[in-house]
Amino acid sequence: MRRCVYLSAIMLFLYGCQNNSKSEYIAQPLQKTNLTESPEGLVLTIMSENITSDEIFRASIEQLRPLSLSMDYERFKEHVKPQLQEIITARISNILLYHEAKKNTREDIDQMLERPAEAEIRKYIMDFGGDYDKAEEALKQQGMDWAAFKEYHKKTILIEYYIASLLPKPAPITYSELFVAYNQMKEEFFAIQEAVKFQLIDIEPVKLRITDPNQDRLEYARKLADELYKQLKASKDFLELSNEHPDVSFAAHSKPVQPDSLKYSILADEAKKLEPGDISKPFETALYEHIFIMKLQEKHSKGYEPLEKVQGQVKAKIALDRLKQAQDKILTRFRRQAKNELSDEFTEYCLQNIYQMSKE
Repeated sequence: MRRCVYLSAIMLFLYGCQNNSKSEYIAQPLQKTNLTESPEGLVLTIMSENITSDEIFRASIEQLRPLSLSMDYERFKEHVKPQLQEIITARISNILLYHEAKKNTREDIDQMLERPAEAEIRKYIMDFGGDYDKAEEALKQQGMDWAAFKEYHKKTILIEYYIASLLPKPAPITYSELFVAYNQMKEEFFAIQEAVKFQLIDIEPVKLRITDPNQDRLEYARKLADELYKQLKASKDFLELSNEHPDVSFAAHSKPVQPDSLKYSILADEAKKLEPGDISKPFETALYEHIFIMKLQEKHSKGYEPLEKVQGQVKAKIALDRLKQAQDKILTRFRRQAKNELSDEFTEYCLQNIYQMSKE
């Protein structure tokens, strides 16, 4: 991970787009001093930065349009308002976090962020095969230009570094923590499935070539199986025997397979009786279509990788969980502050805007 910081709650920097069609919102006297009207709609100002109803519309319209088409406004509002408040709260939270980060870093931080932000621009262009024009067109569709894109990444990088500076130093991981985490993870990550690997001779009585038309095919197949079994027990090679008897089939797995995946359950049943290196006596399917002889090569019981072998992965998971918890604690503080700045009037306007524009 390029920057090992939990960003899902702070990466929602929204950029507005121009849209000439506006909702028929009925203007009311504005209740909050940080809420103003503009020709494009309402503007919520936080720490001298503006959140416009237009950018909220842009961020949510594709996701919410299907609901607006299937509901009346009151039902739409009931379903969507909490979700929309989350989007606006995240935007406010980002602004608060960015301003605190900037306040607590050196004065020349903006210049220091130039090079990493320009690196993000180069990376973005490379995502389009190095085609500058295609990359620029994609930015325009998001309502951004290169200057806004660079500013977005400057803010993002600063926030990442600031959150990282607030994190506590890693504490040692105790064995008890390791053991508990291992037991929580082992079923999903460290399970070893039951598996077998074997060589197999398959005799199908119906396919055997016989010289006497009166001879019983099944009886002949059984005699052949007994003879092959004796030769195998005398250290004859499975593949060599199959080459000497073109009427029989030879099968071998390149790697262990799960018994449940075998075509005939009788093979799994026989494998359970054997130990690696054992050769089975001939055994038959229920309707006598096949007579098998098996040599078991490997057998693995269901179990788990031992803690000693996977403790590096377990430690990494513990460290990641600790990091996430610490970051969530930091971000929760900013979310609480952001909710105090949330405007019901702004949210209501955005809801009506999204609902009406979806139907046009």
